[in-house]
Amino acid sequence: MGPSEKKEMAHQFPRKPGFEHRSGDQIEGVNNQAANLEAIPGGRRSEDERLVQENFQQILQSSSYQLAHSDGDLLSSAEMRGVRMLLEITKPQQILEAQGIDSTIIIFGGVNIIERSDAEQRLAAAEAELAADPSNPSLKRQRQRSQKQLEFSRFYDEAREFSRLVSADQQAGHHKHVIVTGGGPGIMEAANRGAFDAGGRSVGLSIKLPGEPEPNPYISPELCFQFNYFALRKFHFVKRSTAAVLFPGGFGTLDELFEVLTLRQTAIKRQMPVILFGKDFWQRLIDFDYLADCGLIREEHLELFQFTDSAQEAWSWIQAFEEQANDGAHSEALAA
Repeated sequence: MGPSEKKEMAHQFPRKPGFEHRSGDQIEGVNNQAANLEAIPGGRRSEDERLVQENFQQILQSSSYQLAHSDGDLLSSAEMRGVRMLLEITKPQQILEAQGIDSTIIIFGGVNIIERSDAEQRLAAAEAELAADPSNPSLKRQRQRSQKQLEFSRFYDEAREFSRLVSADQQAGHHKHVIVTGGGPGIMEAANRGAFDAGGRSVGLSIKLPGEPEPNPYISPELCFQFNYFALRKFHFVKRSTAAVLFPGGFGTLDELFEVLTLRQTAIKRQMPVILFGKDFWQRLIDFDYLADCGLIREEHLELFQFTDSAQEAWSWIQAFEEQANDGAHSEALAA
């Protein structure tokens, strides 16, 4: 409601001459006249202007008087969980549509995979601590983990390069795909960073987690979202996806991998490339062939994903898949 409408409403529904606008002296004068309510014939509390003024201010400040959609306590209550979930579906949907984002490439991977220079520093620190206490088993384990972290830093570089390739081609007008990540550190940071390097846009679907207090700094500001519910974050990951590239990671990465594969296996999600980056890692971690040998998945389900160790190869596979899909759609249109 604009100022003119408010003024018109005020004229239609006038209050008793604005006690909320009276000066303290004016109210004091009135209250002196009604100081002793018993002295007023049929003395009533409503004759005490100070009391009425205090009550009126309490009305304006009362949570019950707030508009429902402005009441933070209400929206945060357990009863409003369904409303909050609807908001987490709707807000990103509206923004992504307004920004013209309708095709994404998902990149998943571990938060603990870091840039090589950082990994070298951590290894040096671990070795220094172990040198001071050579028999400490925890420090030995820490050095071992730091060595592995340095080895895995190549995946940070590959994720960054893959994202740069995709975004550079997007900037050149060759396609509309936009990189989407979970918005956090590690592989997610590397992927958003690659898009940033190319001057392209990228999406970050952040979520409130104790170990990830803030999104990484390479996400496009207008495309950075914060979620409270994993399920709705997953929804937005998959909804516009045309490919998924998964780098080594922990439980979260495995969760996303099996969700994407299940959606493809059940044909709920249309055909799209699912690329597992780091063949040795994935084949050691998961024996997919054993699942098929046991009859738990069909042989053709082994074709739902591919392995690679090259950013360029991964991007070439996605491009080839897209060209094949476009040729198939063109042929169907001609046949019709």
